[in-house]
Amino acid sequence: MTNNSANVFIIYGFPSLQGFQTLLFWVFLTIYILTITGNGIVFLLTSLDRKLRTPMYFFVSHLSFLDLSYISVTVPKMLAKFLMNSSTISFSGCLLQMYVFLAVGGTECYLLTVMSFDRYYAICQPLHYATRMTRKLCIQLAAAAWIGGLLCPFIQTILASRLPFCGSNVIHHYYCDHPPLLQLACADTSLNVAIGSSISFIVIISSFSLVLFSYIKIIMSIMKISSPGGRRKTFSTCASHLIIVNMFYLPIIFMYIRPAEAFISEVDSLVAMLYSVLTPMLNPVIYTLRNKDIKQAFKRNLNIFKIFSMKG
Repeated sequence: MTNNSANVFIIYGFPSLQGFQTLLFWVFLTIYILTITGNGIVFLLTSLDRKLRTPMYFFVSHLSFLDLSYISVTVPKMLAKFLMNSSTISFSGCLLQMYVFLAVGGTECYLLTVMSFDRYYAICQPLHYATRMTRKLCIQLAAAAWIGGLLCPFIQTILASRLPFCGSNVIHHYYCDHPPLLQLACADTSLNVAIGSSISFIVIISSFSLVLFSYIKIIMSIMKISSPGGRRKTFSTCASHLIIVNMFYLPIIFMYIRPAEAFISEVDSLVAMLYSVLTPMLNPVIYTLRNKDIKQAFKRNLNIFKIFSMKG
């Protein structure tokens, strides 16, 4: 962090909504509570219920924990800004927020890829599924997703920490992200942009391509089923994951697979909301509404939740 003259940054947020701080506070507080509650319940159910101890729900528990982390990186700071007009963030705090946000996002890319392969083996090779998707392999795949995600933004963060910030310290976004942070540097950021874009391209496009490949194979396998009812039942087992994939990947492709100079604060802040706030909130809703196993597990463990709520 040498040669840096900006001790703090100002998170500007949404330029056209500066007059609606109280309304935004209650909206985001509601979203945050719903997200924490929904993902917390799914995480507990998939972690504790014995009937949900399958590879698919093992990965779902990790996805729920990722969503809890994702929204907790950005929304609490937003709430402080809306309620107490606390818009500042330290230089080290900004870098930490950027690193954690990108690390969690990279981990989710890898995890969604792993989940698509899980669905591929379950649907396309059901006879070998139990022998291939062992508990040991699931743990190894989840660990690989986490390690890969944690390593992805390391170089970007180190390079950003060495940039001088001697001009404006206003970040035109609602959290510290790589593109808007580079726009504030008073030095050549071509290396940062090149490395950041390359890493984003490799992580996002490679994982998205593997997910698409898996689902092409899955759809081809489903189309071979003679019974229409059988096709619908089989596809329903992976429909939730397919919805989540589209909600997550499409906006991040728009955000990160382009030069940093193309960043537009108002538009990009709204697009970032899709994968950083709305997707974590909707993930447990999608799994709950479309999944009988989760509903049944919730009913089985309802007494446990009541006990926890009474103790709280």
